[in-house]
This record gives sequence, structure tokens and C-alpha cells, in this order.
Amino acid sequence: MGGFMEWRQASNAPDGVAADRRAHTLANRLVANPGERATVEVTFGGFSARVHGGGKEGVAIAVTGIAGPGGGSPEKPVGLVYLGLAKQGDAHAKVERHVFEGRRHDIRLQSVVRAIDLLFDAAG
Repeated sequence: MGGFMEWRQASNAPDGVAADRRAHTLANRLVANPGERATVEVTFGGFSARVHGGGKEGVAIAVTGIAGPGGGSPEKPVGLVYLGLAKQGDAHAKVERHVFEGRRHDIRLQSVVRAIDLLFDAAG
């Protein structure tokens, strides 16, 4: 079982409730949404979304990886993070691969900082 699943199991969070309230709140703040807007936690399998927005263009950002403390392997070490950014109207998404150093909190923070940088870059 990976690090997030171990943590979620220990937290006893019921289905339909964000297991990580801080990440839920930060994700909404990151994109200037009200705090009660939905976020998606994906732990196994795949996820896809169509990008559309209310302004000139929609932008979607996705982050996945292994923040630890467990769940890593030689092929997929703790700290491995993929970030993806898609803009409405673009045929291809931008995808980055990183291996961040540190503890779970450090890896998550570095992921958020890079995600913000990607959003600013997309805004031009």
C-alpha cells in the first residue's frame, strides 16, 4: 500500500469527504475558487478531464506522484512527481517529471510551487 493510502486509512476519512482537507483548501485557493468547490482525489487508476472555462480560455493543472513516506520503489522513488497543464484549444498538454527531495510535506510544497509557476507561465 502506498504512502497516501496508508495515511488515508489511518485518518479514517469517510468516502465522499476530502481525506486531505489542507490540500483541498489549498487547491481551491490556488485557482481562486471558493473553498467549498469540489476537488478530486485519485489514488488508483486513471483520470481524465475536459478543459473549459468561463473566461477567454480554460486551464487545467494535474499533479500526481509519490510524496511518501512509503510507496516508493527504485523505478518510482518517493519524491517522483508529474505535473500536467492543459489549455483550452491546445492539442497537447505540457507534462513535466520531477524527483523532489525531502519529507512528505516538502515534496508536496515543491509540487505546489511548481504548479503555480506553470499557471503563471500559461497566463503569459
